[in-house]
This record gives sequence, structure tokens and C-alpha cells, in this order.
Amino acid sequence: MNRRVRIREAAGGLLAAALAFLCAAGAAKPVPAVRSEHIFPPGYLHTHGSCILQCPNGDLLVCWYRGSGERSADDVEIVGARRRRGDTRWSEPFPMADQPGFPDCNPCMIIDPQQRLWLFWPLIQANEWHTALLMSRVSDDYQRRGAPRWSSEKVIHLKPGPEFTRVVQESVDHDLQRLDRFPAEVRPRARQYLEQRRAHAADRYFHRLGWMPRVHPFIYQGRRLILPLYSDGFDFSLMAITDDWGKTWTTSLPLVGDGPVQPAIAVRRDGTLATYMRDNGGPPKRLLYSESADGGKTWAPVRDTEIPNPGAGVEVMTLRDGRWVLINNDTERGRHSLAVSLSDDEGKSWKWTRHLERDTPGPDAGSYSYPSIIEARDGTLHATYSVALKPSQIVKDAQGRSLRETIKHAQFPVDWITAGD
Repeated sequence: MNRRVRIREAAGGLLAAALAFLCAAGAAKPVPAVRSEHIFPPGYLHTHGSCILQCPNGDLLVCWYRGSGERSADDVEIVGARRRRGDTRWSEPFPMADQPGFPDCNPCMIIDPQQRLWLFWPLIQANEWHTALLMSRVSDDYQRRGAPRWSSEKVIHLKPGPEFTRVVQESVDHDLQRLDRFPAEVRPRARQYLEQRRAHAADRYFHRLGWMPRVHPFIYQGRRLILPLYSDGFDFSLMAITDDWGKTWTTSLPLVGDGPVQPAIAVRRDGTLATYMRDNGGPPKRLLYSESADGGKTWAPVRDTEIPNPGAGVEVMTLRDGRWVLINNDTERGRHSLAVSLSDDEGKSWKWTRHLERDTPGPDAGSYSYPSIIEARDGTLHATYSVALKPSQIVKDAQGRSLRETIKHAQFPVDWITAGD
């Protein structure tokens, strides 16, 4: 065998060894993937506002509301579905809460340190958001097949004190002095809006009703349950707080600003609470932010972040390793893009972002919104969110109704986010 042939064979052997090494490395470290599915086939009813959690036995439990509308439709009910541990299929939807003849909306759930399941939702009294009555249910028997068996149901009566009125009215005074930031043609309407906020802040009807949940409640230091709430009547937020697991409730001072609603809570290593909120105000359209150093009782002035928000729901959570995960519509307009971001410096920066959904804006874009996210015991992340199909994907049933809306579930490792789009 001549020297040139021996060199070629040696090179071929090295190439084969390199390929074998790369294949072995690839087998050892597969590319992170996301697995997703519709929890049920798209239907014609309005389907929105999901919340997901993992039960102690490993089951996944999801709830949402559905009906022929939202607050204006009296057939709206809270329903749920379960995916048993080790199964890949979701159960048929089952009832979770329904007051016949009234809209039941915006449910959220949590499991407390005593391993009880809590369900919170607003019962809309008069088909307007500001007439919401805050409801709760508790279950000790929720790891069975089908719907939980509820052991109690209560109305949560909130009674913000005189400090609530003072804080809101001081905020109104401050905003009235800055009306010149608005175009001249909208100043009369802005003044009327602010004066109405001032009047409602002193009205017991308006500041005791209309508070609604959206995201997971938060357990603070294992002893305090914080229920983030917002009011569409006021267009701002507050926290309902119980230190005796629902026997009595108090409220935080309000988080007042230019439309900060639907707060979601993360916690820093030093115990400081941080909340990110949907922007229901004017431009710039950004996620809004505040923080609390006293366990959620008082909050720093609300400020804009640099994170875009089109006026859509958001959720943030602290992982067991201290990193933060944020899931949101990362646009200033439209819900055609849904992103998951990761921070390793407690929200100072979001170094990694990846998209669960991202359509081209336009007439054939889908809608993906109101996300809910958890970290399972095995470290994977599970998210659910509302889906309205692209117009080109919609089919109709025998009655001609568009089958468009569903809830989607996605499961992925944290490494899926850091891998990027």
C-alpha cells in the first residue's frame, strides 16, 4: 500500500471517529424541544383565561372560562380538564364553578401548604366588570378522576380602608396637574375620567366590588396567601391578603397608575416581591412594574419597563433555582406573538427569549393570550394559553358556527428557552 493511500485511509478513519463522537454527543444532549397540544378541539364558544397547576400526585389540572361571550353573556361558566400523571391525553372538560344565569369568569388556582386546592373567580352581578363579586372554593379531594369535590365556597368581602381613598385621590391630583401631556382634544375626556376615579375611590360600592383575579395566587414565606387583583372600573390593581387561610382578608394599598392591571408576582432572594402588570393605559405600551418590601402590603410607585405589552395578560414566576420566567405577548400591538423569557438577575435583564407562537401580523394571524405557567416537580415548565385560530384554519360545524377557540398546553425544559428561536 503506497503512502498516499495510507494517508487517505487514516483521514477517513479520523473523519468516521469524529462523526461517531458528534453522534454520541448529540444522543447524550438532544436539542431541547417543546411539546404542545390543544386540550380540546377548537369550538365556537368563547374560551379564555386558563390557569394550570400540578397536583401532589403529579396530575396536571387546568381551568378556564367558556360561554357565548364574557361579562355580557349569562351562560359563562368555569370548566376544567385533567391530565393524569404518565398520560398524554387530557380528560373531557368538566364543570368547576357555575352560578346559573350569571357570568363566571377569570379563574385562578393554587395549592396551599396544607395541600388544599383553592379556586378563585369573579361572579359578574350585572353584566359589567365593576359589578364583580369575588368568589372562592376549597377542596381536599381534587386528585380523583374528573372534577374536584369542593368542601367550601365563600364570597370574599373586601373592604379597602380610608388609606385606599387617600392614595387614589392623591394620584388623581397628581395626574390632573399633568394633563398638558395629553393632546388638547382629549384633555376634557381625560379630566372627566380622572374626576370619576376620584369620586369612585370614596364610594363604598365601587371600591368594595369589581375586584377580579387573573394569575396564580402567591404563597409568601409559607404563611401568607396573596391574591393579585385588578379592577376594570378603576383600571388599577391591589392585593387581597390573608394570614389565616381565608378566615379574614385585608387589602394592600392600591397600585395606581396609567392602567396597571392583572398583576403577577415573583420573589427575590431577599424576600422583596416584584410584580409585572398588563398595560391598560396609553402609549408607550409597556409592561408595568412595582415592588413590595413588606410582604405585599404596600407597593412602590408603578413604573414602565422596557418590555412591550399590547394590553394583554402576562405571568411571571420564580423558579426553584432563583431564575425568573416571564411569559407574555412581546408586542405593542396585537396578540399574534407569545414569548417566554428567562432572567438570571431577578428581572434586571431578560437575556434569553423564545417564542411559543409567532405569526406574521396581518389578516391571517392567530391570537395567543392570557398565559399561565408553572414549574413542575421534574423541572420542566408547563404553560397554557388562549388560542384563536388563524382565519385560514377555521372550519365550521353543521350549524355554520366557526370552530375557532381553544386552550393550548405546552411543555418544555428551561434549556428550550436558552436555546433561542
